[in-house]
Amino acid sequence: MEIDRQEIVDELRGRGEDATADRAELELPEVVDTDKHAALLHRLGINPMDLIGGIGGTFG
Repeated sequence: MEIDRQEIVDELRGRGEDATADRAELELPEVVDTDKHAALLHRLGINPMDLIGGIGGTFG
């Protein structure tokens, strides 16, 4: 599944996780492939399945 980096960053900021959002902006590519970038998402403490509900299923 592909997710726009900005959607992830916005979701994290909405949760009050500003430090993680800042890291995500720096470390994630513009379009995040949840399979290809799984290790990076894990290092950031991001579970893509948690984001599905928060973003509202607007994935590509």
